[in-house]
Amino acid sequence: MSKKITFIQRRDFIKKTGLGLFGLALSPAVLANIKAGGRLRTAHIGVGSMGMEDLKAISSHELVDVTVLCDVDSNNLAAASKLFPNAKTYSDYRVMLKEMEAGIDAVVVSTPDHTHAPASLMAMGMDKPVYCQKPLTHYVTEARKMKALAKKKNLITQMGIQVHSFYDYKLATLLIQSGIIGKVHTVRAWSPKNWGYDGPEPVGSDPIPANLDWNLWLGTSAERPYKADRYHPGNWRQLVDYGCGTLGDMGVHIFDTPYNALELDVPQTIVNECREPNGYGYPLNNTVTYEFPQTPYTTETLKWVWYDGPGAPPAHEDLALPNGDELPDQGAMFLGEKGRLLLPHFQQLPRKIVDGKYVEMDIESFNLGKPVKDYASESKKHYHQFVDACLGKGETTAPFDYSARLTETILLGVIAGRFPNETLHWDSRKAKFAEKKANKFLTGKYRKF
Repeated sequence: MSKKITFIQRRDFIKKTGLGLFGLALSPAVLANIKAGGRLRTAHIGVGSMGMEDLKAISSHELVDVTVLCDVDSNNLAAASKLFPNAKTYSDYRVMLKEMEAGIDAVVVSTPDHTHAPASLMAMGMDKPVYCQKPLTHYVTEARKMKALAKKKNLITQMGIQVHSFYDYKLATLLIQSGIIGKVHTVRAWSPKNWGYDGPEPVGSDPIPANLDWNLWLGTSAERPYKADRYHPGNWRQLVDYGCGTLGDMGVHIFDTPYNALELDVPQTIVNECREPNGYGYPLNNTVTYEFPQTPYTTETLKWVWYDGPGAPPAHEDLALPNGDELPDQGAMFLGEKGRLLLPHFQQLPRKIVDGKYVEMDIESFNLGKPVKDYASESKKHYHQFVDACLGKGETTAPFDYSARLTETILLGVIAGRFPNETLHWDSRKAKFAEKKANKFLTGKYRKF
């Protein structure tokens, strides 16, 4: 694409990409990429573990130039630098964003949950499109801020729920919205993953590894001593200061398709059956029941039950399968007026069940092509969708407008774990619980670091 654009060319570009003319409503991202010659210069905050997977997937797009790598762990940076030796490296995302503001077009945030919002909001404040890993934020207030800022600045955004773009999940959405089981009254979803911790808070401290900047890892969270194998790199999801438990990890994936297919907003009531809170780790097992208001695809109210932790889900008649078949390890069951739809997680086709028997479905009529069961090719679609949208080609399907609401729903269930077996009432318009004691958990104090 030429760096110099005439009025006619700009008008045609706007027309083709569906962007309005008022106030030259081209997003800053698109304008930046026009200037950059039609390529996307990316900055990656967090390049270890899932961050490395994000880095590889984003960079697999032929129009991406990986420009900056940032991580608090020098070992992670070294591994990423071997793949992209020309990219600049930083340990502090704040320094990186300030110094590289003019040299990058989009930012990918792949840190532990507690750093998602601080890093993303700073990047968005600089008019940068953001791809942020799930769950979108650690606090409800952060999710609302990210949604509002993305809207205000007309930014391209995408939450990292790559299965959102998988064949089986697209099919399930079309099936439900076609009325294949009628209006849905209940969804039961589950994961036996264990991102909980019922043990005591560790005492004392261990030497901080030379490769880790512990202060930067803690970021805006409260200061605490470093303990080996407790926080970085692997167990932070278990802990209330940094992660969101199994519900925040797998729940976002497994909730996504039913949430999207049923066009849900945020729930009216939430109750979590779990152990008493200990202020440090999440419960090993949670049973969270949500009640949602009616949508075009649900009955007057929708009941949603989530089970996680060892042994999940417990036996229930709603989950009984024909022929004595075993449930998939993780998944969701839609219960409607005309039957049930089982949606395994993931890359297994949904199955319709009526009167205790499987029922064949005509999936060819939905024009999705043949089923795809290749994770490597399917997962790239979600990432490439973000890149293409930044370049003015299409839209994202999990923008912050959508993913902030999904994340809010998840986080309300996490907060309910602070008040076991007590029903909390959520006022979406006021963004407050009727139970005032729960409102203090909607946000948290940011440490200066």
